[in-house]
Amino acid sequence: MTDLHPFIAGLPKAELHVHHVGSASPRIVAELAARHPDSKVPTDPEALVDYFVFTDFAHFIEVYLSVVDLVRTPEDVRLLTYEVARDMARQNIRYAELTITPFSSTRRGIDEKAFMAAIEDARLAAERELGVVLRWIFDIPGEAGLEAAEETARLAVDLRPEGLVGFGLGGPEIGVPRPQFKPYFDRAVAAGLRSVPHAGETTGPETVWDALRELGAERIGHGTSSVRDPELLAYLAEHRIALEVCPTSNIATRAVAHIDEHPLRRMVDAGVVVTINSDDPPMFGTDLNNEYAVAARLLDLDERGVAALAKNAVEASFLDPAGKARIAAEIDAYTTEWLRG
Repeated sequence: MTDLHPFIAGLPKAELHVHHVGSASPRIVAELAARHPDSKVPTDPEALVDYFVFTDFAHFIEVYLSVVDLVRTPEDVRLLTYEVARDMARQNIRYAELTITPFSSTRRGIDEKAFMAAIEDARLAAERELGVVLRWIFDIPGEAGLEAAEETARLAVDLRPEGLVGFGLGGPEIGVPRPQFKPYFDRAVAAGLRSVPHAGETTGPETVWDALRELGAERIGHGTSSVRDPELLAYLAEHRIALEVCPTSNIATRAVAHIDEHPLRRMVDAGVVVTINSDDPPMFGTDLNNEYAVAARLLDLDERGVAALAKNAVEASFLDPAGKARIAAEIDAYTTEWLRG
């Protein structure tokens, strides 16, 4: 097979499932850890490689929350957000919907209005200086329960920043049933936000059904277990409800045992729209370019196939029609020029 890495590196891309804190590079995590020496997070970027090796999903959540605890001031928030955009620009990511958990910051004492100002300042600077268009998805940390759901809905609806487009639900799935969050999703959707919960990552297809029926999901974060239910796959395909697939993440958190067992091929064969994403890239030792390379191998794609995968993400995004058309045209022009040699 042709080495697709050079093609992927230059390909204009959109990313729909990537977490704010989880995108902090080792350099930024180390810098934040040095600012807050009471943390157990290593201040040496090389030591972070070992720190980000997870035994299971619960251990991943524990480590993830230790990094969340490093973001304590509006200045930390602004630094993190802008540096995430800088890493995206290096990968030719033109547009990203960044999942942010504001409850994790406001409960640690960051003023809610200062938090919103910090992410918006970084968003505007990223678009102006780096050419990366950012939008936000505010998500409920499921492990924090209904208090977090109420606070996240209030922040999303009452203090809605200009870049906010979606409302999500993250964290552990086991022991965190989706239907309890229905009133909060109803409120967010009524305010014009789009529903994008995580579901079916570490639980079965019934969690995906709950996300669809109870939370009105328009896309599904992960949805890995959907392949166990042919009726669910058919529903997702018929209604063009995209799955936000994160291959390396699924291996790192032990949601899938081995990359060659990943259900991506079965999703595609069933006609489901799939998008490729990096989730928490530095924590998993990956980036979006690498995830495309993994997907290309699993699906046996050539350059045109990879470009079509990239256009899936653009189409499934919540970008305005003109913005979608612009990035899709960039993908087509780049691919045509590449194949011309």
